[in-house]
Amino acid sequence: MATGMASQIILHPIASHTLKLWSTTLGRDKTYRTIQYFSRFLAWYLIRQGDKGNAVKWNALKSALGTGRKMMRLGKPLEHLQAALRATTGTGPMGEQITTIGRQLGYAGYLAYDSIIWANSVNFVKLSKQTKERLEKISNRFWLAGILFNLAHALLKAARLANEVKKLRSPRGGERKGDDAERNAKYHSLQTARAALRYQFVIDSLDVWLPATNLGFVHLDDGILGFTGTVTSLMALRTQWQLVAK
Repeated sequence: MATGMASQIILHPIASHTLKLWSTTLGRDKTYRTIQYFSRFLAWYLIRQGDKGNAVKWNALKSALGTGRKMMRLGKPLEHLQAALRATTGTGPMGEQITTIGRQLGYAGYLAYDSIIWANSVNFVKLSKQTKERLEKISNRFWLAGILFNLAHALLKAARLANEVKKLRSPRGGERKGDDAERNAKYHSLQTARAALRYQFVIDSLDVWLPATNLGFVHLDDGILGFTGTVTSLMALRTQWQLVAK
């Protein structure tokens, strides 16, 4: 009986799906990010409660996960540069094309500088405190720029999709039966794209405060940033979970 129960737990579809999720780099990264920002929030909460001993443990976990995530992203700048290059040959609206290129270059710069900071954190290279702080500032500027370009891209694309939906809704004369089915399929496709766009817009609207705080443009404490990062990490993890299920 115990063996049967163990088999049901180990071979449960959710367990299998989780392993499939964690077999992807993005799935592991989003999982680590969730724990990292939750640790940041919990450490802040414990300090507020006067429990500094346990807060140290969660801060250490946050730092370790942050370092691990930097290592996993070492090849990501090239990936974003390739995406930016492909976007230059795209045929979409000019505004969306420009913001896509800006977003990819922003993320490439952010992750490239972040890699140097990681190399310093593991003592592979030696940076002075002033140099490290300067590189962190540049990295956060690129991060902020990437998110802002992504928000601008979402607004432009949302306006275009809304216009396309409006055209589909407007009555047309002389349509055949097959045309109606085709329009319905296109309508549902547009609505799915709009829902995904709104979802990502919420994530970016929350994440933008992380680099903005690091750069001193706003002053949010670790509680707010930790909670915000946890929420956006869970949202991104949910998206990856759904993609793996397909």
